[in-house]
Amino acid sequence: MSDRMMIGHLFPGKIHPAALHNERKTAQAQHNPPPGTFQELLNENLLKISNHAAKRLQQRGIELKGDQLEQIQSAVDKAAAKGSKESLILMKDMALIVNIPNRTVVTAMDGKAMKDNVFTQIDSAVIIS
Repeated sequence: MSDRMMIGHLFPGKIHPAALHNERKTAQAQHNPPPGTFQELLNENLLKISNHAAKRLQQRGIELKGDQLEQIQSAVDKAAAKGSKESLILMKDMALIVNIPNRTVVTAMDGKAMKDNVFTQIDSAVIIS
């Protein structure tokens, strides 16, 4: 067995080994859905409310309506575009602290609870009129 082995001897056909590797990747991609499925995109864009925030909303009698949720989601999008992490969202007579990367309302307060209050651990504020 003194024959020298050369690249052309291993793959004598016209197909280059790299082409076979690319065909396998293409076949796998067709069977596996891409990471950005519809459900994942939907979950990313929805505003979530933490248990703590839900309790505060209920205790303080704050009811978020559809148009208010849309305004809050728009504010979260704006804060995310600026690279915010924790944002204070002020809206008429309520304030929300939102974790921007998780799109989660962390806490909520009404006008009475906002008076003489200091907001800490936020890096941005969005005011909705």
